[in-house]
Amino acid sequence: MKKRMPSQQNVDLLNQIKDKKNQSKATIFAHYRGLGVNQLNELRDKIREVGGELLVTKNTLLRLAYNNKDLDEALQGPTAAVFAYEDEVAPLKVVADFSKDNELPEFTAGYFDDKALTADQVIALSKLPGKQELQAKVVGSLAAPLSGMVNVLQGNIRNLVYVLGAIKNSKN
Repeated sequence: MKKRMPSQQNVDLLNQIKDKKNQSKATIFAHYRGLGVNQLNELRDKIREVGGELLVTKNTLLRLAYNNKDLDEALQGPTAAVFAYEDEVAPLKVVADFSKDNELPEFTAGYFDDKALTADQVIALSKLPGKQELQAKVVGSLAAPLSGMVNVLQGNIRNLVYVLGAIKNSKN
């Protein structure tokens, strides 16, 4: 049996997927069968808003790009790949929230830090706070002692004003 040469279009697509993989901090794979075109476009827009990208392509190309046997089982049927370029967790949260309302897409696997993840691990990651939430918590933690110090210092000045006011009133 002769081996066929891959078409130039597939070679180009494979190179694009490899580039996306190299640029992304995390990738998740999800089955989307049952979602309409409008729903898929809505999800694609929401993912783009948080610095990610949704790609629907051939599983064979995804297998070749990731070259990881642990992903073979997950890459069955209509699969969408979600690439997280800015925040590793934000696109996962978008997909998880979207699937709560629509019951789809369904996580099948992921790829994070050069390691394949199971669907359960991807779900656990989607429940973590995002980068902005964590940054806000850190800023809040740093600001709390400072604002407490300001209140303590203002309290002494306030008490001095009250005492001076009371002395003024007692002399009248």
